[in-house]
Amino acid sequence: MDREWTKNTFEQDGYVLLRGFFDEDQTQEVRDNIIRYVQDVVPLMPREQVYYEVAGDRSTLKQLQMMHTYDPFFETLFLRSPLRDLAELLLNGEVTPKNMQYFNKPPGVGKPTPVHQDGYYFKIEPKEAITMWLALDEVNEENGCLRYVRGAHKYGVRPHRRTDTLGFSQGLIEYCDEDHQNEVTILASPGDLIAHHCLMIHRADGNASDRHRRALGFIYYSARVQENAEEVQAYQKNLIIDLKEKGEI
Repeated sequence: MDREWTKNTFEQDGYVLLRGFFDEDQTQEVRDNIIRYVQDVVPLMPREQVYYEVAGDRSTLKQLQMMHTYDPFFETLFLRSPLRDLAELLLNGEVTPKNMQYFNKPPGVGKPTPVHQDGYYFKIEPKEAITMWLALDEVNEENGCLRYVRGAHKYGVRPHRRTDTLGFSQGLIEYCDEDHQNEVTILASPGDLIAHHCLMIHRADGNASDRHRRALGFIYYSARVQENAEEVQAYQKNLIIDLKEKGEI
């Protein structure tokens, strides 16, 4: 990895795509451990951390939260790996590992991800955080590729409102013509890693294919940030109440 190019690209565009960050063997090891995790660990997790595209249908698993807190393999991957080193490079110093997630868009039923900024969810100041996204399948326009608005991280947090998308409860109120013009489509192969600033505007298509679109997500905060714990707790509490009332978890 060219560290200077990686850092410069991230700072200029708000994201950087690193092809083959994990080799074939490393990627397969992650896949194998996800299969084990879904079988052995997921049944023991709180239901508010396990999301299905179709409620009650385990074949439509779409999202898992805080994976590193339940399993030593994923704890090591999150806390002590080149991923953390990369986060420290891109955020200019020590980081705090915050959340590790599994994402999937199941074949045929995986819904679009609304346009949003991760930083809207993060109750932190300053907005110095990064999300990494490790592809575990071939990702294209048919099964739900990511789309970024290049350079959007330079202009702060934009207004959001509630969405009906499980796992992505907030979306941008306005997505203008200029946003569409600056949108970049990201096609990825297994082992490719995408890292984006928490203020990046991005979205993903639904999955109209007969293939899964699996990925792992890693969120790191800069050690310099201050988190508003009361706002975080209030948001999570209200969200869980809402999801339970709707029968989504």
